[in-house]
Amino acid sequence: MLDLATLTALHEAYRDQAALPVTDFALGQHRFDFSAQPYLMGVVNLSPDSWYRESVALTTEAAVRRGRVLHEQGAAIIDVGAESTLDHAERVDATVQQERLLPVVRELAKAGLCVSVETYHAEVASAALRAGAQVLNLTGTAGTEEIFRQAADFNAGVILCFVQGANVREVGELDLERDPIAMLEEYFARQIEAATNAGVSRLWIDPGLGFYYRNLQDSDTRVRYQMRVFLNSFRLRRLGWPICQALPHAFACFEEEVRTAEAFFAVPALLGQASLLRTHEVAKVRGVVKAMQIGR
Repeated sequence: MLDLATLTALHEAYRDQAALPVTDFALGQHRFDFSAQPYLMGVVNLSPDSWYRESVALTTEAAVRRGRVLHEQGAAIIDVGAESTLDHAERVDATVQQERLLPVVRELAKAGLCVSVETYHAEVASAALRAGAQVLNLTGTAGTEEIFRQAADFNAGVILCFVQGANVREVGELDLERDPIAMLEEYFARQIEAATNAGVSRLWIDPGLGFYYRNLQDSDTRVRYQMRVFLNSFRLRRLGWPICQALPHAFACFEEEVRTAEAFFAVPALLGQASLLRTHEVAKVRGVVKAMQIGR
């Protein structure tokens, strides 16, 4: 059970890590001061297979409209994806992804919004950057050298997602016996080195809590793992970069009120010192962020 004694013991054990700063940076006109506040990333899904139906937009017009609404609700970044991460979803090749993504990216960028594109394809990343994307939400490990070079050429930011496999569609199982932070730190240290060596100077690290690992199918097991990572993620601050957390759903817990789940999970994510919250429910999560800041 999550209680005050658990939180106190966790903080006392890792007090030094909790006090470490992370790197602030700007993306064009968009400045991020992570010591002052956390930021929200709103989601626009262009795939009909996406589970979160409220985030799905099947036309360019609908996607641009949703992106604008999310921005007005408080999202600092709009994350656009063209392929669902569900294990049974249709695979969408790079050509089709570009057909879906690029008109949306162009319109949102033209409107002055900070746009992120979720992909593991180098050709999609390149085209998105040329269309005006300022962030690459990287959901793969294969071919990342080219993606890092492209991001550096455009002075773009990269969200390094933890992926145990070639990409988010090919994940297997996690080692649930290990300290997850030790596993994450090893992974991110390698990815950060590769990205910075390629010239990338704007990074987030994302533990990948929304991905569909085979041994996290049981709801209680999955939520237990997610909560553990959320609360311990501040220990990753010693890597020097802000933490992005994708907020999950936990349908088995919330049932017909599943749209409130992300607002709940924002609380342990913020206690774990997340700097960027990726959410389908910007308006709900924004209220949680405000309340947590008032209570500081």
